[in-house]
Amino acid sequence: MPADPQFGLSTPSLLFPAISLLMLAYTNRFLALSTIIRQLYDMHRSDPHEKLLRQLGNLKQRVALIRGMQAAGVLSLLCCIVSMILVFANQPANGYLVFGASLLLMVISLLLCLAEVMISDAALNILLKDIADDLNRDNDGKGYTSHRN
Repeated sequence: MPADPQFGLSTPSLLFPAISLLMLAYTNRFLALSTIIRQLYDMHRSDPHEKLLRQLGNLKQRVALIRGMQAAGVLSLLCCIVSMILVFANQPANGYLVFGASLLLMVISLLLCLAEVMISDAALNILLKDIADDLNRDNDGKGYTSHRN
């Protein structure tokens, strides 16, 4: 595949800010998730409950997805660096191919992020259902009416 004559050192460097921001966002998601897991662990130790068990599979999936997101993001960044090295070593065609791999890894990372967001949404829906069930039970089965503004 012939390299684009406009492909140079600056092209892969354009991804550095995007990948850095993605990695920061992924790290924040991981830290938030680890806090939730520690809180659930403490809750389970003090009062084991079936509702906590329902979230375990969800949390395991999310941790695995975040690990995949981070791995694909790091590999994307490394491919950008290798691409720049190849251009610097006067091998722009190879640099072009490695840059394509970097873009593909970024797409994979973003798709994993989307999957994690969808699973996170499912976890929130479990909590909302539990709240609604508790309110229905507190109202002696009279039903719960949502008040929307």
